[in-house]
Amino acid sequence: MSYILVLYYSRYGSVKQMAQHVARGIESMNIETKIRTVPPVSPTTEASEPAVPDSGAPYVTIDDLKNCAGLALGSPTRFGNMAAPLKYFIDQTSSLWVGNNLVNKPATVFSSTASLHGGQETTLISMMLPLFHLGFILLGVPYSENELNTTHTGGTPYGTTHVAGPNSKNPISEDEQHLCYAQGKRLAEITLRMIKN
Repeated sequence: MSYILVLYYSRYGSVKQMAQHVARGIESMNIETKIRTVPPVSPTTEASEPAVPDSGAPYVTIDDLKNCAGLALGSPTRFGNMAAPLKYFIDQTSSLWVGNNLVNKPATVFSSTASLHGGQETTLISMMLPLFHLGFILLGVPYSENELNTTHTGGTPYGTTHVAGPNSKNPISEDEQHLCYAQGKRLAEITLRMIKN
């Protein structure tokens, strides 16, 4: 059965909440959603995380990515880039690149930052670059979503964003929730069209 993979890394919970709103949008189109995360990275060379997380979403596998019909990718900002744990996973996907396993599958990206000018758009672009190399077709958030024009918190045409605040305590605004939902729904709509063709 076809599914859309919602893959994220979240240290303080904001990106996890965004992923859940994106997944709701996907599921509104009656397509299965798999929500997955990645383990934190460690400076040691030995495995420091269990194979299965104690709580929350399961860790992603290469097969989860290989077999998805579409992808929603989320990360907090780290100096204008995606977080290292997510990049570490993506760097292990060379076999999917060589095998052209992800060519012409739709994808979208979303992010959270501590401040309004904390690198939201560059983080989204940093997530897009490897997806282009893997052959994905990237989808953003169109300005037909009115909340993109009215939000005072987060949101860009490149993908939904959230301003978590310096202590990561800001709740996801109604505008951000709507944009996450709309982004997931759009991804599902395009994925379903591509599956039918």
